[in-house]
Amino acid sequence: MKINQNFSINYTYDILFTRELFAPSNPLLNDVITKNGSDKAIKIAFVIDKGLNDCQPELISKIENYVSKQEKINMACPPLIVIGGEETKNSTEEFVKVLSIVNDAKIDRHAFVVAIGGGAVLDMVGFASAIAHRGIRHIRIPTTVLSQNDSGVGVKNGINYFGKKNFLGNFAPPFAVINDLTFLTTLDERDWRSGMSEAIKVALIKNQEFFLWLEKNAIALSNRDLDAMEKLVFDCAQLHTDHISNSNDPFEMGSSRPLDFGHWAAHKLEQLTKFEVKHGEAVAIGIALDIAYAMHAGFLDTPTTDRILKLLSDLGFSLFHPLLLDPTGTKVNPELIKGLEEFREHLGGELTITMVEKIGEKFDVHEMNSEWIEKAVFTLVEKKEMYAY
Repeated sequence: MKINQNFSINYTYDILFTRELFAPSNPLLNDVITKNGSDKAIKIAFVIDKGLNDCQPELISKIENYVSKQEKINMACPPLIVIGGEETKNSTEEFVKVLSIVNDAKIDRHAFVVAIGGGAVLDMVGFASAIAHRGIRHIRIPTTVLSQNDSGVGVKNGINYFGKKNFLGNFAPPFAVINDLTFLTTLDERDWRSGMSEAIKVALIKNQEFFLWLEKNAIALSNRDLDAMEKLVFDCAQLHTDHISNSNDPFEMGSSRPLDFGHWAAHKLEQLTKFEVKHGEAVAIGIALDIAYAMHAGFLDTPTTDRILKLLSDLGFSLFHPLLLDPTGTKVNPELIKGLEEFREHLGGELTITMVEKIGEKFDVHEMNSEWIEKAVFTLVEKKEMYAY
């Protein structure tokens, strides 16, 4: 005897782009929250990244003023301020705070949790929202380049546990994502730059034309040209969401994860530096390492390798970190190599590493040669003398 249960769910959510989201004259947030219609006022709980709040202390009053002028929405509780950056994911403390306001403010499945902040805060709040009452409607308002063009527009949520990145988490699409470009104007130089590595990543594996645009506009992007950044964010977000929609694996059940190109080393480097190296900075180094590996493996020619490394450098990224080497500086750090098995464990199945053989074209390998990894690391040592980081 057997019962074959089979059903499908069509997930749809909008990724919206605006400026000055909380200006009283901007109806976007109100329209998103009330679009399904309701006779009663809809409750909202705001969760705000502390780093953002410190940078923009007027933000809470802007939000309160905005909500006070809307007829169909109200704040269920004062905004919750949570620690930003990877620290927010490294323990359950901030996570439990979000669950507590859902409980205390009686946020139900007809209400909304609105997260405002960088990618780590969005990951953590998204996870809490997804498991409270088996799923609270969640709106993401990303405020960094990295979260606006990559992590904030996808379907993944999570926190770190057992010392492993995103060990706890789930796939739960947001109700909507709203990118307000004006939030990027107060970023420091590291956070402005950091998210651009994900644009290089997705260009290398999916779109040569986008890579050419990045090369042409590298100086403008480094000089904080807001119009150039707006195009980078939009095009990068579109490439990421197109992959999620059209890969036939939106919840990553398979072993191949092209959007994790450069990430096996990046995740390990973040851990080794106790997250002093930001995710986007680590991804830049991870991309550089895999590109150098591809050259030594014969997958990629030397001129193309140098061209990719030059773009990373032109955007201000360092392509090397001392922890890629052991304490003697003569061999690859054995802890880095452990990152391969941790990456395989996180993906499940066999080890699958995305490689590039041509700009805009990718393929997978299922093993990494330790000798070529070492050569790749020492190539980056040599290249740091060639480029001005």
